[in-house]
Amino acid sequence: MKITAIILAAGKGTRMKSRLPKVLHKAGGRTMLEQVLHEVRAAGVADCCVVVGHGADEVRQSLPPDEHLSFALQEPQLGTGHCVQQALPHIPADCEAALIVCGDTPLLTAQTLRALIDKFAATAADGLLLTAQMADPAGYGRVIRATDGGVRAIVEEKDATPAEKLVTEINTGAYIFKFPALQSALSHLTNANAQGEYYLTDVIGLIAAAGGHIDTLTAPDPVETTGVNDRVQLAFAAAELYRRKAVELMLAGVTLPDPASCYIDQQVTVGQDTIIYPGCQLRGETHIGSGCLLDGDCIITDSTVGDNCKLTKCVLDQAEVGPGANIGPFAYLRPGTRLGQGVKIGDFAEIKNSVIGDGSKVPHLSYIGDTDMGSGVNVGCGTITCNYDGVNKHRTTIGDGVFIGSNTNLVAPVAVGEGAFIGAGSTITRDVAAGALAVGRAKQKEIAGWAEQASPKAAAAKKSGK
Repeated sequence: MKITAIILAAGKGTRMKSRLPKVLHKAGGRTMLEQVLHEVRAAGVADCCVVVGHGADEVRQSLPPDEHLSFALQEPQLGTGHCVQQALPHIPADCEAALIVCGDTPLLTAQTLRALIDKFAATAADGLLLTAQMADPAGYGRVIRATDGGVRAIVEEKDATPAEKLVTEINTGAYIFKFPALQSALSHLTNANAQGEYYLTDVIGLIAAAGGHIDTLTAPDPVETTGVNDRVQLAFAAAELYRRKAVELMLAGVTLPDPASCYIDQQVTVGQDTIIYPGCQLRGETHIGSGCLLDGDCIITDSTVGDNCKLTKCVLDQAEVGPGANIGPFAYLRPGTRLGQGVKIGDFAEIKNSVIGDGSKVPHLSYIGDTDMGSGVNVGCGTITCNYDGVNKHRTTIGDGVFIGSNTNLVAPVAVGEGAFIGAGSTITRDVAAGALAVGRAKQKEIAGWAEQASPKAAAAKKSGK
């Protein structure tokens, strides 16, 4: 069956109190729109039309180009039915069924959407809607059934009678329709209701009145159907997505001693036998290898960490860490950092746009920026590469096996050859040959009695014997 998904993403989201379009708020590492689109695609639906309105350009630009993704503009916004009408010109001619979901329902799962599609395909129904049973249905459209058990109509809260408000089966906003039936019903929509809008839910009644059959699928968990209208609901959705991710990882062999204290985005991958302690945040396109130890309070964004690494209280942003590395505590790996196997980056060390070779060590209190460092290098405490001259950035090259003494300044552009030694306290401004010892510091002077001469108060105190 040829199915096209229509994702409703035109609303402003007034209750979010934000300049950002509602569907672009993030929950669990993705925007709500990205999350919904991801689950639709995971359910097996490739062709999608996103209906945009408020912040249309921003919403369009939030998604990468995709030959199976189109956009329709709803302007002005005259209700959900009007929203779907705008998508019709963008639906492929060979479409047989339309799956309709809301862009602000990030907890819908591919499994539930697939179940909706499969049941629809197995029946002769003209439409199938996803419903849920709510102990407190206030605010939701009620599912009104005919005597034969089929759906007769959906009545919105503001239009419901007292008897209809007692119904606990609610509409979740997810549907699948035979495309010709949907087209016909949409052409007969009116805005004769309390809101003066064109309701998509009225399509149900129109199809039923024309002799069509509407069936339902009950969501396995009502939480899945949660819509996000304010930041309280956004936080609820994010917490649920983080919970699901933690469960997924633990079932795959990852240890999280306190899963509720970790925030792991949906697209993150983690290898088995890795242990993630409380306070860790794994964001974006982050990939952690197997057998790693993330020993608390690590913030890792869009980075790759190899197998058997240990990270403690560190920040990684767009960095690559080779296997067996030991990072932290309080290390900062900035974009463009690539560490080889067995590298040690210690406390209060910052690495930026640099390649660090296998087995090299930057143990503490150092800044290494725009540097190509070989293997087996030892960088003493307090060393910095002076990569910025106030106008341009310059690179430093350090060969294999170099020993750099503490408190060294390497003023780029500069190269240090293999096996060279740099004396502590040096400022290196010229290239150093392989195997050489370079010392670049002022000759030490000593002036006897200087303290008494420079400080009359000290001299007086000494004279008085105090």
